[in-house]
Amino acid sequence: MVTVKDIAAAVGVSVATVSNVLNDRPNVGEATRRKVSEAARRLGYRPNRAAQAMRTGRTRTLGLVLPDLTNPFFPELAQAVESKARSLGLVVCLIDSQGSVHSESDGFSLLLQHAVDGIIWCPLGPRVPASLKKPSGPLVLIDRPRSGYAAVHSNYEMGGRLLAQYALRMGHTRVGLLSGPQNLASARQRRDGFVDAFPGDIEIVWEVSVPFDGVLTAEAVETLQRRRKATLIVAGNDLIAISAIRCLSTWGIAVPDDVSVTGFDNIRWTDLVTPRLTTIAQPVGAIGARAVELLLEQIGGQKVAAARAVFDVELIERDSVKLNRAK
Repeated sequence: MVTVKDIAAAVGVSVATVSNVLNDRPNVGEATRRKVSEAARRLGYRPNRAAQAMRTGRTRTLGLVLPDLTNPFFPELAQAVESKARSLGLVVCLIDSQGSVHSESDGFSLLLQHAVDGIIWCPLGPRVPASLKKPSGPLVLIDRPRSGYAAVHSNYEMGGRLLAQYALRMGHTRVGLLSGPQNLASARQRRDGFVDAFPGDIEIVWEVSVPFDGVLTAEAVETLQRRRKATLIVAGNDLIAISAIRCLSTWGIAVPDDVSVTGFDNIRWTDLVTPRLTTIAQPVGAIGARAVELLLEQIGGQKVAAARAVFDVELIERDSVKLNRAK
């Protein structure tokens, strides 16, 4: 392994000078800095992160805790976080809670044991893991906000309003809701944004709460099968919408000819299923990048413990909604 001594000997400067260059300290002339950097590249120098951690108290690793990687939204979110972190020379340790509060809590304990510099967390539910009930260092919530924590997420109410506006524009005034889990603020805000947008113009014919994993409950399946005169089904996320479309198709109910369906998230599958799904797009790349930036601000000592970054969303119109002329 190439060391700072090897670089110092190759350039003819002191070890302290090489260290200053490699750690981007300002007290080195430009010509010397260039020579040291070129020698480090030529010799194939790689920093010893373990030694740096011993010296600085920082591991240059971030933890990322996500609720369920079988939901394709979360791998996209993980990729956004990891891409931003890697561009800054940081490593991400990923924990998949697998829909289990015990796995989520164990994951937090594991990350803290490995001394990550901070954690980005998408909560599984309203429960706070036992390892977080004591101060545990820099923490940023992503996608699912809650009070008292720094958070980065989309404007979910805006997404609900956009869907309500679109529903009216397409002539749909009788709507069924497959709402997401209402113990999550992100699901409640999507639902409330839709319901509260035009209360006198849109009638909610039926509503069933469904988990975000897209597995329809028995109540949801029974409600869909009964076809209670809703011309549009608004789903809490894309997985729920896709599951509903599959379910309807088994009974010979065609989307959008017999009933229209919308989703939320704009996962990559939405452009692959038939019909292609009309949905709300979240700026996943920007959300992941900002979460890393906000966490680094905390790690650097800035007082951003309850800061919020909220991103606008947009309607993506595809093929799963048909103009309803029989208003």
